[in-house]
Amino acid sequence: MSFRGWPAEAITFYEGLEADNSKTYWTANKDVYESAVVAPFRALSDEVADTFGPLRLFRPHRDVRFSKDKSPYKTGQGAVTESEEGAIYYVALSAAGLFAGSGFYRPAPDQIARMREAIDDDTAGKALERAVATARKAGYQCGGDALKTAPKGYAKDHPRIELLRLKGLTVGKEWSPARWFETAKAKDRIVAAWRASDEINAWLTKHVGPSTAPPDDRWG
Repeated sequence: MSFRGWPAEAITFYEGLEADNSKTYWTANKDVYESAVVAPFRALSDEVADTFGPLRLFRPHRDVRFSKDKSPYKTGQGAVTESEEGAIYYVALSAAGLFAGSGFYRPAPDQIARMREAIDDDTAGKALERAVATARKAGYQCGGDALKTAPKGYAKDHPRIELLRLKGLTVGKEWSPARWFETAKAKDRIVAAWRASDEINAWLTKHVGPSTAPPDDRWG
């Protein structure tokens, strides 16, 4: 099966799930989930696997053990693959639309330490600043979760304090529901978003690299 986008039923399915997040709704509409959501994700995975690696689909069930919100199902479907150097390539679909992004998401402490050391360096740090500016100028979101203040050992008035505060670095773009979701053009948009991170991922690969800590299941 070639990738032809996600049919309109995929968005309708998640709109319904947001209104009725119950086992009754899920059971009644599971066939729609499999055909309109999962099948296109698998087709997309087949087509990008040679370049980026096969996509791993997230589980649809929420882990509610430690949450006050006991809604059993996630209101969106995500999928991810990861390069040997540590960059992730992520795509997600929900009633709100489509998101695609890439970078170092939730890096390990040793990776964050190396990233900040490189940002602090004038040559490497300024190179990253330029790459971030280029991605933003092209219309992509660039950043990630960040500390509220300067990390320990770095001045609050550091010239690259915005980057130093980051706990990860990704480039991405989100789109509201559109007709092209239902076509093969969706893959072109996703791949373009992933490629928009090439310069930043190259910087991260050079200056940060993969974690030396034991692997864990970060992607759920």
